[in-house]
Amino acid sequence: MPRIVRGGLIQVALCEPATSPIEKIKKAMIDRHVALIEQAAGRGVEALCLQELFYGPYFCAEQESKWYGLTERIPDGPTTKLMCELARKHSLVLVVPMYEEDLPGVYYNSAAVIDADGTYVGKYRKTHIPHCAPGFWEKFYFRPGNLGYPVFETRVGKVGVYICYDRHFPEGARCLGLNGAEIVFNPSATVAGLSEYLWKLEQPAHAVANQFYVGAINRPGYEEPWRIGEFYGQSYFCNPRGQIIAQAGRGSDDLVVADLDLDAIREVRNVWQFFRDRRPELYGALTAG
Repeated sequence: MPRIVRGGLIQVALCEPATSPIEKIKKAMIDRHVALIEQAAGRGVEALCLQELFYGPYFCAEQESKWYGLTERIPDGPTTKLMCELARKHSLVLVVPMYEEDLPGVYYNSAAVIDADGTYVGKYRKTHIPHCAPGFWEKFYFRPGNLGYPVFETRVGKVGVYICYDRHFPEGARCLGLNGAEIVFNPSATVAGLSEYLWKLEQPAHAVANQFYVGAINRPGYEEPWRIGEFYGQSYFCNPRGQIIAQAGRGSDDLVVADLDLDAIREVRNVWQFFRDRRPELYGALTAG
C-alpha cells in the first residue's frame, strides 16, 4: 500500500487590530485557528502546520517590550497544552509556531511538534535571525536557535521544521534531509516587496536538492499600524520533484490540503542520487569562515 499522508497548511490574516490588548488579539487568533483546525480534521488532514507566530501579528515590525507578553513556555504553556488536546481529539500531527520563553529573559521563535495522539514530541527553534532592518527587528526579540535541525518521528512519518528566514539557507535544509525528513514545514511571515519572487523558487529547490515534501506557509493581508508590506499568502505544498501540487490564494484566510505520497521520495532518490554522490570531504569551506 502506498504511504499517502494528507497534509494541511493554514494561513490567517490578523483578525483583531494590533492596537488591541495582547490577550484579546491572542484569543481571537487562537479561536480562528481552532475553527480551521476542526475544518482540516473534517477534510481528513493528518499533518497540519500553522503560520509563524500564529497567535499574534508580526510584531517584529516595531520595538516594543509589550510583545514579550506573548511569550510562553514550550511544552508547559497553555497554547501547547491546548494544541495537544486538539491533536488528540482530531488524531492529527500539529506543528505550532510560537514565541517561546526558555528562561527568564531568554526568548526564541519556535515551533512545537505534537503527534497525532496528543503527545508533545519536541520543538525547533528558528536558527537564522534576520538583521535589524526597519520592519524586521527580530534580533530585538529572539535569540538564534540552538537545537540544530531535529527530525521528529510522528504517526505520519518523519517531520522537520524550518522557520521563515531559515528558508534562504540551503545548509539547514540539507541537514534536515540527511536527518531523514520526509515532510518539512516552513511557517513564515513574509511580505511582497522583499521576497515574493523567491517564494516559489527557494523552497521547491530545497525539495529537489533533498527529495522531501515542503509545506510553505505565509500569512495574508496587511497589518496595521506598521504596514511594512503585503503578506501575500500563497501557502503551498511542493513535492520532491519541486512541483507545486496545492496552493492557497493571495489575500484571504485559507486551508491548503494535499495528499503527499511518501513512497515518491524513494522513487525520486533512486533517480537523482544527490545524497549518494555528495563529496562531504570537500565541503570544509562551508564551515571555515
